[in-house]
Amino acid sequence: MTKLSVNINKIATLRNARGGDLPNVIKTAMDCERFGAQGITVHPRPDERHIRYRDVLDLKPLLTTEFNIEGYPSREFIDLVTGVRPAQVTLVPDPPGVLTSNAGWDTIHHESFLKEVIDAFHKHGIRTSIFIEADPAMIRQAIKTGTDRIELYTESYAKNFHSGREEAIKPFIDAANAAIESGLGINAGHDLNLENLKYFAAQIPGLLEVSIGHALICDALYYGLENTIQLYLRQLRT
Repeated sequence: MTKLSVNINKIATLRNARGGDLPNVIKTAMDCERFGAQGITVHPRPDERHIRYRDVLDLKPLLTTEFNIEGYPSREFIDLVTGVRPAQVTLVPDPPGVLTSNAGWDTIHHESFLKEVIDAFHKHGIRTSIFIEADPAMIRQAIKTGTDRIELYTESYAKNFHSGREEAIKPFIDAANAAIESGLGINAGHDLNLENLKYFAAQIPGLLEVSIGHALICDALYYGLENTIQLYLRQLRT
């Protein structure tokens, strides 16, 4: 079964909007685990507008499932991750002020940079994944960086799902096959939700993990967090 990692950035966004400690990021993460999530994802950004570096440090000793830290590999980010030593780090090519992740790595242009960064994480026993678009050429090139996995950037699939899911999924099937041929593990994330997740998980060979935040937290406002996590887990039982 594909693992569900819950991205809790939106919980931190809500907390930071008012100040104080409500909702509590740590409690929410632990509740997600208790309700069945198999991982917790955070994406600290330089301005700390949602997850703060302090949150990352506080979460590490308390989580019992897989901890995944996403972000752009700045010096500060690398130091944070190598100090915390999560199960996985996902490298995202975010410029500092971007609202949300909106592109995958160019593994040809950034091969040497990514290889250097990934080597640093591997020295600390941290599994690496790189955020990448459904481009078989970029995925085949990714093996040269030394990454363990790729995370397929699924915005285009989600955007085109209702107008034709067969066409929307095709590039991702091709991308997944390229990853398998290259010996890379496959994760996925961005705009996956209760409407499009089941079909995606059923069609993508070798899908190990999905990271879902915005849609899941929105659904939790209506269905409750525990019920929502169970709903997402059911979509992954293909």
